[in-house]
Order: sequence, then structure tokens, then C-alpha cells
Amino acid sequence: MSEKDRPAETTLETIVEGHVTSDTVSPEDCLLESPPDPCTIVIIGASGDLTSRKLIPSVYNLFTNNGLPDPFLIVGCARSEISTDEFRVKLRSSAEESGHDMKRWSEFEPRLHYLPISYDSEGSYLELANFLRDLEKDVDTAGNRIFYLSLPMFLYKITAQLLGSAGLSAENVGGNGWSRIVVEKPYGSDRASAADLDRSIHENFNESQIFRIDHYLAKETVQNILMFRFANAIFEPIWNRNFIDHVDIIAAETLGVEKRAGYYEKEGVLRDMFQNHMMQLLALTAMEPPNDFESDAVHNEKVKVFGALQPFPTDNVYGNLVLGQYGHGTVGDTKVQSYREEEGVDATSLTPTFAMMRVFVDNMRWQGVPFYLTSGKRLGAKLTEIVIRFRETPHSMFRDILGDDISGNILTMGIQPEEHISLKFQTKSPGAKVCLRTVTMDFNYQQGYDGPTLAAYEKALLDCMNGDQMLFWRQDGIDLTWKFLEPVLEECEGCSDRDERLKTYDAGSWGPVEAAELKKLLTMTR
Repeated sequence: MSEKDRPAETTLETIVEGHVTSDTVSPEDCLLESPPDPCTIVIIGASGDLTSRKLIPSVYNLFTNNGLPDPFLIVGCARSEISTDEFRVKLRSSAEESGHDMKRWSEFEPRLHYLPISYDSEGSYLELANFLRDLEKDVDTAGNRIFYLSLPMFLYKITAQLLGSAGLSAENVGGNGWSRIVVEKPYGSDRASAADLDRSIHENFNESQIFRIDHYLAKETVQNILMFRFANAIFEPIWNRNFIDHVDIIAAETLGVEKRAGYYEKEGVLRDMFQNHMMQLLALTAMEPPNDFESDAVHNEKVKVFGALQPFPTDNVYGNLVLGQYGHGTVGDTKVQSYREEEGVDATSLTPTFAMMRVFVDNMRWQGVPFYLTSGKRLGAKLTEIVIRFRETPHSMFRDILGDDISGNILTMGIQPEEHISLKFQTKSPGAKVCLRTVTMDFNYQQGYDGPTLAAYEKALLDCMNGDQMLFWRQDGIDLTWKFLEPVLEECEGCSDRDERLKTYDAGSWGPVEAAELKKLLTMTR
């Protein structure tokens, strides 16, 4: 087909083998499905940083992109004794400081309301129930409600219980429509507390009502891992132990503990990152293809990965694990203090801020392939990526010319800050002499797309409104990840030489030198 014969409507389409096949669709077609049901979003703990920094901006962006139902309401609840007008002023100021386009704020603001509550008072939740009914008389949201718990973990149980006793968890009775509860991580601090939390929430909410959020899962490029693996025939046949040498999953932060010292001193990097974010990235990388792209089918395959994790060798924990804590250093151009000097941190703290862990998935696809999970604070760059390192070629016909050392191919899936996929492979350098060079094919995730995008919290909130749990945790997955991690925590936190095992690294570096040395040693001895 010549260019002049191409139909006008196929401007962004590719001509393949005489047929027109669409490689792209309009941005509007992919941004949003049909608007969800009318509803009220109740944020409990609305005076916190998460509400002003993430939740309200996310809802506002959905509103400006016509992604919210009509009507909808937002009700903030917290202990602060402020009025609805003061609540609106505070959120407007936060939105302006963050650089949001405020041209539709005047339309959005009347949807915002506020009610002071006491988190452990049944009377407060009865008052909330009446407050919602009065609001919904004038704005017909059909009694559909989302209760977003933007609270410390120790308040989850009592809040869920009091929502139930006030009749707010009941669905389709007494004027209620559907009712959903959103719980932020952490999901317990160990296996027993996670199970106890789950039992407590289930006393008033059934599983279809519970949304255990992990904002990492809602990132566009995390969702794209499954598309990349299972929608491209050239990768799935080699996505196994026969072709892959090892896998690196890295989540690095330049930030320190910031204002979270109270939380972080109790949790540390293993609870904060490995039980949730790192395990989810591992599952998406290692899981088998689900029968269909539906919530339960995807969760079932993730759970199989968690169940197949080889028990960590507790008799040789530090042969497969390096823990570190950041010291003084320079991040970018800024000199920063050590973790132990952060406000709220014990001057003799043994809390790890870095971990590198080697794990194995004991199934047919991955038997013997190590996965190196690495995460830490105050590292050299903000970076989250999955690196697939393929085996070297089993035979080299270039041995006499180039020697035996020909680098294996490397596939990198960048999640943040650069959303990209790159593949490194070998090719001949120009010239008369036979020399190899490594070249890179790179795809930027935003390439060819100039429409609006959904941030992680926007996608998560939208899925909650639609009742889609695919990008949220299921309880059996939480239980299995704690089952795997708990023996490691017990060994690390109970050992007599804990202070010697915790390696100090300079802020702005890439972690303790022992991590690189251990990985090199482990790779050489495989």
C-alpha cells in the first residue's frame, strides 16, 4: 500500500505484510474506562501528609481529566478541630504549592467536607454515619462509600471495628450502597500480627470489600511488566532458567528517613520494602501466565511464586544477605547526616536502612536462578528497575579472535524515574579488525504518547471505585511473604553480633562494599 493509498484515519498505524495493523490508539481510549459509580470517599486521618500530598491531588487530577463519577463527595476526618472551610483552604494551599493546575479547583472544592472525629470513639463513627446520610440527601451517591485509612497501623483494627458497629460496613441495607475499606501498608509487623489484623477487619468487612493498597503496583511501568512478558512472543520462550543467569531487582532511594523515624526505627528496610514492594516486583517477574487477565487469576499466580520461595537458610543468613545503615555523606550536592543523627533515631540504633538479599524460586521455570533483591535509603540515585541478565553463549566460534569472555545480553525494565525498557546485545564494531561492542536498544515508556497519564494513587483510587482488586494485595499473598521473611527477621534481630553484621555505608554511595563483594562471590561460586 502506498502512502497516498493509506486511509487518513490510519496516520499512526503500521503497514505489515499488506495489512493495516494498529500499533497505537488515541490517548483518550486508554486513559479511562467508563466513569465509576457515584460515591463518597471518606479519608480517615485526613490531617496527615498523605492526604494533602497524594490523595487529594490524585482525586483532583482525576476530576480534571473527567475520570470521576458525577456526583461524588470527599469527606476528611481527623482529630483536628477545624471547619470544612479551613480544610478546603489547607488543601488548596497544598495543591498550589505542588504546582497543580488550579483552573477547575472552584468546581472541585464544594465536593470537599470535613468532620472532626476521635479514632477510638464509637460516638464519633455514629456521628459520621449521620453526617454522611445528611450530605447524601442533597447529593445522590447511592450510598456508595470508600473508607480510606490514612492512619498508623495500630489504629486499623479499632477503626474497622467502629465502622462496622456504626453500620458503615454494611452493604445495600438501610440506604447504604457498596462499602469498601482501603488499608495502607504495613500489613502487620510479622506473620501473627498480619493474621490478627486480617481477622479483625474481616469481622465487619468481607474480602471483596477490602483493598490492601501497594502504590508500587499501580505504577504504569509495573503494570507493563505483564504486558511486556506475555504480549510479546519473542520473550516468553526464553524467560526461564535455560536462558537467564540471574535477576536483579533494585529499589534505591536518595531520601533518608525524613520524618518517619518513629515508624522506621520499628520496621527497618526489610519490613518497609521487602515484605511488600520487593516481593510484588519479584512475583511479577517470576509468575506464570494467568489463564485470563482477571484479578483472581493474576493473584493465584503471584501466590504460587510466594509459595515456591526457597526457605531462607537461617543457618547461613549472612551468606545470602547484607544489611547496612547509612552514615555521613553527600547526596547530589548536599551534605547529609548519618541515620543515627536523624531526629527521632536512637544514637546507637541497629536498624538497617539497606539490604541485599539472594532468593530462589523453586519451580520448573526458575530452579537454580538467583534473584538479587536490593533496596536502601540515601543511595546514589533514585532508581527502581528489574534487570534480566541472560546467560553467555554456550559456545564461542570467536574464541581464537576474541577469547571466551563475551558478555551476555541484558534486559532492563526501568520503573522510576526513567520509565523505559532497554536491551543490550553484542555487535561488530566498524573496521577491518573483528571487535565486538555492546549496543543498546532503548524504548521510553512515554514514547509516541502525548496524552494525560494516571499517577499511581490515581490508578489505585480509580480501581477501588470500580471494585477491581487486581493491583491490591490478597491476604494469602501477605501471609506467605511474612512466612518467608519472618525467620530472616528473627535471626537478624536476635543474633548476638548484630552490630558487627550491620555495615555502614556513605550516604550517596551504592551501599556497603560488602554487598558488591558478596554478590560477586555468590555469582562466582554458582
